[in-house]
Amino acid sequence: MLRTIVIGSCVQVQGTFEKELTDGRIQIRVGSRVFEGLPVTKKAA
Repeated sequence: MLRTIVIGSCVQVQGTFEKELTDGRIQIRVGSRVFEGLPVTKKAA
């Protein structure tokens, strides 16, 4: 499943969901790299 995270103040990364961490952040995988950040929330239309 693809997920998008925010790293820092304005950098977003999209990749395959790896796992959820205890502090609310998630890990995603892009190729061989794993990134950690806060998930982007969905906005109501």
